Amino acid sequence: MRVRIGLGLGTQTVAGDAERFPPLVDALERRGFDSLWLSERLTTSAPDPLIALALAAGRTAKLKLGTSVLVVPGRNPVVLAKQLASLDRLSGGRLLPALGLGAPVPAEHRAFGVEPKARAGLFDEAVGLMRRLWAEDDVHHDGDHFRVDGVSLRPRPVQQPIDVWIGGTSPSELRRTGRLADGWLPSFTVPGEVEAGWATINQVAADHGRAIDREHFGVLVAYVRSALPDAIAGVVAARRPDLDPTEVVPVGIDRLRRQLERFIAVGASKFVVVPVEEPLEWDGELDALVDALMPLET
Repeated sequence: MRVRIGLGLGTQTVAGDAERFPPLVDALERRGFDSLWLSERLTTSAPDPLIALALAAGRTAKLKLGTSVLVVPGRNPVVLAKQLASLDRLSGGRLLPALGLGAPVPAEHRAFGVEPKARAGLFDEAVGLMRRLWAEDDVHHDGDHFRVDGVSLRPRPVQQPIDVWIGGTSPSELRRTGRLADGWLPSFTVPGEVEAGWATINQVAADHGRAIDREHFGVLVAYVRSALPDAIAGVVAARRPDLDPTEVVPVGIDRLRRQLERFIAVGASKFVVVPVEEPLEWDGELDALVDALMPLET
């Protein structure tokens, strides 16, 4: 099991700032972080993740490029397949797309123009179609939501196949991951929950004649450096009322490391750590993360 550590920037991010984002990308590459992950929100300051990751791809040679997550419902799957294949090709096969149905925020649903009840069907059909477009010539598809007649997509991605990651811990999200995904990246969760979730995912995958690489078991872990702000505690409590917010969002880098160690103990190995609040000074923050977390890599 190869433990790898990446950095996520969440939805309130420096990625929209031309003065701060490129130096941060350079710093991640220089320090040996495995990956950079950008989230999608149409209604916040977060930029389009594919545009920002394209900039990151052009400045780096090793840093993997993740979306956490990229919303599928509301997009044309042929266009999205072309964008993802192009980014994978131009980055030399470094794309890690985590795809989703969209944040549980009414304003986001309205912005994407998709009825909430339609999201699951749109997502499932689009993912299957994109997989065919990345691998096949002369694709024909006549589904409930999309119709494609004789499309051969170029350029092909370097990765064959591109690994599609899905997040979430609800029963429907676990089943969808088992049916459709190559990897799992849940967030706002705890070790016992992901251990049980991983078992469910693998059982569902087996029931569908599939197997998911054990190396593709990841977790996104948000953290804060000092006391958990009331606003953040409220957000966590609203999303996970069954859990103590400080169990979900570690306070301090030492507790972040211990949380990752607990996830590793139940089989997770790919991590995205996300500072909930932007650090006053990124170089010091990255150095502290390197000192605390890089020894976990194997």
